[in-house]
Amino acid sequence: MRKIISSTYISLDGVIENPQNWTMDHAGEESGTYEHELLFSCDAVLAGRETYLGFGEAWPAMEAETGDYGVRINKMDHYVVSDSLEKGDWGNTTVIKRDDAVAEIRRLKEQDGQDIVQFGFGDVTRTLVENGLLDELRLWIYPVLVGSGEPADLLTKAGFSATFETAGTKVLDTGVILATFVPKKG
Repeated sequence: MRKIISSTYISLDGVIENPQNWTMDHAGEESGTYEHELLFSCDAVLAGRETYLGFGEAWPAMEAETGDYGVRINKMDHYVVSDSLEKGDWGNTTVIKRDDAVAEIRRLKEQDGQDIVQFGFGDVTRTLVENGLLDELRLWIYPVLVGSGEPADLLTKAGFSATFETAGTKVLDTGVILATFVPKKG
């Protein structure tokens, strides 16, 4: 069975939105290696509408400058959970309606293939956690206090809670902590 891995950049004050504004000072070869390994261990991207639209706009334009990473992310199968999109314009896209999401994602996990990566932490991730579909949460903890953000910009959301077990940690050469968690059983 395929795993679903959520990979999320987060600041020390819990901000996850607009990471392009606060992560660049901590980019490095080692973090690039880990990002590359994750992407190439997967053959599909699962996203909510906002992440999908942002990635679908950015990645095709960056393919030439990002080499095999850009080629890979653009050619992978893309699954977007959305009630407002009828079709996707980014590569091989399948739109999954919110009411069908749990059953469709469960079906995707049961298919043959590599793992599935899900970037960011939003409603789709919460649905995965609540329904026992998320296998691994990788938090890229940046040594930055962003100092701003609305509740929607933060990892947490009122009324949502979950318990995880630490599966591993690694301090990268740029000071970013890569913390891997798995849902706590029982």
